[in-house]
Amino acid sequence: MTTANGRVLVVGGRGAVGSVVRGTLERWFPGRVVTAGRSPGGHGAPGAPHGPGVPGVRADVTDAEGFRRALDGLGDLAAVVLCVQPPDTGPATACLERGIHLVDVNAEPDLMRRTTGLDGLADAAGATAVLSVGLAPGLTNLLAGRAHHALGGADRLELTVLLGSGERHGADAVRWTVEALTEPPGDARPRRVALPGHGRRTARPFPFSDQHTLPGTLGVPEVTTRLCLDSRLSTGLLFALRPAARHPALRRALTSMLLRTHLGGDAFAVRADAWRDGRHAALALTGRGQGRVSGLVAAHTTREVLAGRLPTGVRHLEQLPALADLPERLAPDGVVLHPLRSTVSRRS
Repeated sequence: MTTANGRVLVVGGRGAVGSVVRGTLERWFPGRVVTAGRSPGGHGAPGAPHGPGVPGVRADVTDAEGFRRALDGLGDLAAVVLCVQPPDTGPATACLERGIHLVDVNAEPDLMRRTTGLDGLADAAGATAVLSVGLAPGLTNLLAGRAHHALGGADRLELTVLLGSGERHGADAVRWTVEALTEPPGDARPRRVALPGHGRRTARPFPFSDQHTLPGTLGVPEVTTRLCLDSRLSTGLLFALRPAARHPALRRALTSMLLRTHLGGDAFAVRADAWRDGRHAALALTGRGQGRVSGLVAAHTTREVLAGRLPTGVRHLEQLPALADLPERLAPDGVVLHPLRSTVSRRS
């Protein structure tokens, strides 16, 4: 079982998102944050040095038994923040069966679905697991929830994400993006969308996990997610390479290229549109540094978990009223919420 003042293990605490999680939590909970990775700082023993004042342990999410040993070596562990994508639900199971809270930054839809299946295990152990934690999914889910509720329940949701193609994203994020390109777009079509600070942009269908989870969590029958980049050139190149991403060798080459190429800036924008019976509601959110903001969302979520303000079981971010005001909480960090707009219009 977790301890009220236990430590927090940040797995992947040296990455683009994990370093923000680690730094933010260390400011809030000095001395209670431990980082973990395959070989953090070259040290394998619990409490080995890893950064100023922050201990590190070896915990590889691809090594199930080793991960369990790492958890058991930290007997006062209260929560784990997963900032790397595991190959399966092994790490989540190891945490929840021990009554250790989990905050998962993973964005892979099938892994999310399987982790949701651990709800009974988490509830029985008195643990909370929070999924869809970041920008997209994450803040997109919260915007979708607001637009949905503004109409008293939407029958269609569309989410648009614009990412800064100049930002240095983590390797997991780039690999996931390239893998997602292999999925066929289905019946969804590109759409011109007005995004604050970026004008009207053409966004193309992209399989963010929101389109798989929101029909269940919000009860909306039709959800579409789209993507564009701040650089129009980068957007065109990314989707032009979609056929190449279906071939493993070319997929690896594309991943390597994207890790080295940084055209554009670090600004992002997300927008949620909801429709019901000819009525339309929309709102948007803008900021800078997708990885930084994703890390801040994970840190705020972890703080709520540690405070005991969230129910036990497995939940997505939009299912937790205690976190509904995250966009406002992030205002000091440069995140701007653009007001909700409701109109009567024909279904577009």
